[in-house]
Amino acid sequence: MSDNTQNRGGQDRSRINVHESYELRDWSKKFDVTPEQLKEAVQAVGDQASAVEMHLKGSRATTNSDRTKSAERASAKGDRAQ
Repeated sequence: MSDNTQNRGGQDRSRINVHESYELRDWSKKFDVTPEQLKEAVQAVGDQASAVEMHLKGSRATTNSDRTKSAERASAKGDRAQ
């Protein structure tokens, strides 16, 4: 069944359709993962957004932005030590 973009109901928001480019883009951004990582998570646990989120959180201790901030802090500390 194809995704009805006019359907804004709860069911549409709780499921991830990786075959729709806009959903792949938006959910990847929300979970801070690559589209490929999102597809792998959906393959592993199904299309329920809550299950995918838990799977992704369990497989990563930090987000990409957390790692970037941590690296910036470490770099700043290294600059002060010299």
